[in-house]
Amino acid sequence: MSYWSWETFVDAFPIIITGINVTLGLTVTSFILALIVGFVWLILESTPIKAFNFIIYWIREFIRSTPPIVQIFFLYYAWPMVPYIGTSFTPFIAAMLALGIHFSTYVSEVYRSGINSVDKGQWEASTALNLSLKDKWFNVVLPQALPPTIPMLGNYLIILFKEVPLAATIGVVGILSIARSYGAETWSYLEPLTIVAILFLVLSYPSALLVRMLENKMNRRFEKKSKKVKVTE
Repeated sequence: MSYWSWETFVDAFPIIITGINVTLGLTVTSFILALIVGFVWLILESTPIKAFNFIIYWIREFIRSTPPIVQIFFLYYAWPMVPYIGTSFTPFIAAMLALGIHFSTYVSEVYRSGINSVDKGQWEASTALNLSLKDKWFNVVLPQALPPTIPMLGNYLIILFKEVPLAATIGVVGILSIARSYGAETWSYLEPLTIVAILFLVLSYPSALLVRMLENKMNRRFEKKSKKVKVTE
C-alpha cells in the first residue's frame, strides 16, 4: 500500500503544470466558439419559418441532451467516416468543436433570457421613435439585456473549464492527461491527481470572483449609459 509522499508531490508538480496552457487554451477557445454559435442558434430560431425553427430547436435540444464525451468521441472517431463531408480533426480541434457547440446551446438560452428581460415598452417606444435596427439593439436593447447575462455566462465558463479534462480521452495533453501518464510511470496516482484537483480549484475560484467583479462593473457602466439613451414610452 502506498501513502502520501511530499517528494512525489514536489517531483510531479512542475511536470503536470506544463499542461496548464493546453487546458486553459482549450477552455478559452471553446468558450469563444460557444459565444459565437450561441448567437447563431438564436438567429436561426428567430426566422419567420415555423417548420425551420422547429427543426433547429430539436437539433439544439439533441446536442444539449447528449453528453459532451459522446460528442467528443463522435467528432474525433466517427465524423471522419461520414461520406463526402467527413474530415479528420486533431484531438484539440475535435474537443474544442464538441465542447464549444455543446455549450453554445446553453449560451443561446442565456442570450434569449437577457433579451426577454428587456421591458416590452422599450421595444414599442424605440419602434415608435423610428430608431434604426442598429440603434434599437445597441442603444436600447443590449445595454439592458447584457448585464443580467454576465453571471450566467460566467458560470458556464467555469463549468466548461471543469469539463475540459474530458478531452484527455482522445489524447489532448492537458494537466489530467499528464497526471495520468505520471501515475502510470511511477505507480503513484494520489499525488498527481491531487495536484490536478488543486490546480482546478486555484483557477476556478478566482474566476468566480472575476465574474462577480465584471458583473458589478458592467452593471454600473450600462446603468449610466441606459440613463442617457433609454427611451421612454
